[in-house]
Amino acid sequence: MRNVLLVGSVGFEDRETVFRTLARFIGACAPRLTDGEVPPRNRWMMWQRDVFDRSPDFQLASSTPVFFGGERRTFDRFRIAPGLDDAPRIGELGYAREAILSWQVFRRLRNEGVIPASTRFQMSLPSMVAVCSQHIDAEDQERVEPHYEQALGREIVRMLEHIPAKDLAIQWDICQEVLAIEGAWQVYYPELFEGAVQRLCRLAALVPEPCEVGFHLCYGDPGHKHIKEPDSLGLCVSLANALCTAAPRSVSWIHMPVPRERHDAAYVAPLRELQLGLHTELYLGLIHLTDGAEGARARMGAASEFIDSFGIATECGFGRRPLETIPDLLRLHAELARA
Repeated sequence: MRNVLLVGSVGFEDRETVFRTLARFIGACAPRLTDGEVPPRNRWMMWQRDVFDRSPDFQLASSTPVFFGGERRTFDRFRIAPGLDDAPRIGELGYAREAILSWQVFRRLRNEGVIPASTRFQMSLPSMVAVCSQHIDAEDQERVEPHYEQALGREIVRMLEHIPAKDLAIQWDICQEVLAIEGAWQVYYPELFEGAVQRLCRLAALVPEPCEVGFHLCYGDPGHKHIKEPDSLGLCVSLANALCTAAPRSVSWIHMPVPRERHDAAYVAPLRELQLGLHTELYLGLIHLTDGAEGARARMGAASEFIDSFGIATECGFGRRPLETIPDLLRLHAELARA
């Protein structure tokens, strides 16, 4: 049986529904279960806007209306308040609070036998690059980054005050860093590949063992389309190799996307150069409901020509899809896990 990874969002409104639904359909083949990024986290890291709005050390710099992923949104960016010479204050991010609430439900359901006893609770977090490049004015992004990184570290410390490390898995969502290397996003550090690897290693260091840490390498998912379509898995493989070599701790898993149209050898051939850590799992995001088991098996077959072992997932979370499609998508995960 292949392992299954849930990338993060699921789409349901409450934690118990998420955990019970995931356990019912794929509990036996998922080493970790996400809480589904229930509201207010249902738009990935967009809720972090309020962190800066609450701080007296930030001011709103711009509000830009955009048409993003099939809907109209407003992207707000903040700047450090003029005249502030000290470190800008960044308060509670909210991730620890949300994780603790989810853990209480997860633990109860696991104790009841709904969730398998060996399953970990997975919490997915954005990188400081994602948040700063989205919510901070360009002139202040580099200055704010270390302070937001410290705030992420405080959130993890607080999680581990309530959740045993052996029961917790942290996933870092890495999107803007990938897109920047591909020339599809603007970031504030000049050496795009080396700068990304350095930051990924620092994120890994924020998570103490035996807590697990994984990385979701992403090209975005607005409107179920990548912001830039990857030519191959070459960049993901290079990032994974560099991370597993340089990270100060073991990396538990790495997730890479496989677009629906890419069941060709050229896309997955870089996998033959993959050099993961001894205990690092590879997950390929090759499940697409629109072409079902047949399409996924074609992508699995192509990947199998270049690598022996991998788990399966979707390219990104489920949060943007209609709720009525989620049971069929989970059934597809279970079917393919047995393939």
